[in-house]
Amino acid sequence: MNNSGMQRVYAVLLAAGKGRRIGGPVPKQYRKLGGRPILAHTLLSFDEAPSVEELIVVTTEEEYIRQEILSRYPVKKAVSFVKGGAVRQESVRNAIRAIPGEGIVVIQDGVRPLTAVEVIEKCIAAVRQYGASAAGMPVKDTIKETDGDGFSIHTPDRSRLWLVQTPQAFRLSLLRKAQEKAEKDHYLGTDDSSLVERLGHPVRLVEGGYTNIKITTSEDLEIAERYLQSGGRTG
Repeated sequence: MNNSGMQRVYAVLLAAGKGRRIGGPVPKQYRKLGGRPILAHTLLSFDEAPSVEELIVVTTEEEYIRQEILSRYPVKKAVSFVKGGAVRQESVRNAIRAIPGEGIVVIQDGVRPLTAVEVIEKCIAAVRQYGASAAGMPVKDTIKETDGDGFSIHTPDRSRLWLVQTPQAFRLSLLRKAQEKAEKDHYLGTDDSSLVERLGHPVRLVEGGYTNIKITTSEDLEIAERYLQSGGRTG
């Protein structure tokens, strides 16, 4: 608990990826967006979120981030570092094991730099009520399920489908339990909410924004530049 009696909120920023799909020698989290490293945008967004009390950066390059990012784009909140794992799920597990006691943890892709403070706060408010939340947006396109050989076999009801983003927020006790079950079952999920869903616990979805994109390719970076020039973060 913090001084206000509320559960302490930790933000885990995942920045251990190599970013091979974007190409070039510089990992994607360090590529420039609007003149700043992508990771700097993400750090500053969470530094501005009033409910977040501590930032945890998951990386294999702590010294580089300290010297090249935090020294140039300082944040007000406490920052700690945790070593990244071989895969995303392992990185998150390393981070939550480093957090003492209970509280709320907010997981964020380090390469999702245009997340608005409002979205972060909505996710935290939802987790206080429901125990688990994730940002996302309703899909706009028709989605097809295939047979694995390139043939469509089913068209899900679009009105029930969302594109899920980060932040994703959880009560620490719930995410720890979900991680333990996934590790025991040798299950590898594509996001953190999928682990919680396997416990039978629903995840509250809150609107993020269609511009709250994850930068994975050079085309994503170009799109993010246009979004930034036209108004920046979404919420």
